[in-house]
Amino acid sequence: MVKAPARREAVRALANRGLSERHALRIIGMSASAYRYQPAPDRNHALREQIVALAHRHRRYGAGMIYLKLRQAGQQVNHKRVDRLYAEAGLQVRRRKRKKVPVSDRQRPVQFELTEQTRDAVATWIAKASLSAEQYLFPSRQKESPHITTRQYARIVHRWVQAVGLDTSDYGTHTMRRTKATLIYRQTKNLRAIQLLLGHSKLESTVRYLGIEVDDALEIAEQTEI
Repeated sequence: MVKAPARREAVRALANRGLSERHALRIIGMSASAYRYQPAPDRNHALREQIVALAHRHRRYGAGMIYLKLRQAGQQVNHKRVDRLYAEAGLQVRRRKRKKVPVSDRQRPVQFELTEQTRDAVATWIAKASLSAEQYLFPSRQKESPHITTRQYARIVHRWVQAVGLDTSDYGTHTMRRTKATLIYRQTKNLRAIQLLLGHSKLESTVRYLGIEVDDALEIAEQTEI
């Protein structure tokens, strides 16, 4: 498909050979308004140069980290705009080859701590439900599932929050889990420990899960040498 600038050049070439502008436009198949159109100045020129400079300075930074760096510098830019200009510039972080892990090795147990009150409550529940060691802690009442689904769990949490008179839109299935992890991070700043407690395979997943602020994310990234 021939783009508009090339067609404008073709119209000019025909006009230089003695054809009228109207005749040349008809041959090329271009309207007069499209031929006379003057493109607006590129308002992204300065931002594009900044993105390219940051990408060359920080080789392991993708569009997301460059966006955070720009925000840290005080620039009010949209992340979609940064993503688009990053792609238009042909920038790309070299992807590492991932090791293929057999399906049987992917299910890793996650260690977690139980308070004394929680242990007593779980022991009481196991005795009341007459659960054996082979059964799930919270079996499903549906025959096709041996345990409750995440959707069932979400409905239970929703009813708990509603029962105590809180706004259900502010609380979800990860509220308690994320709250404790966030408190540990604020006190220790030890992301690796929180990653192990949450059972995340990637440190980036822990950063996203906790919703770490821009300055914290950049500080962590700059302290990590690859």
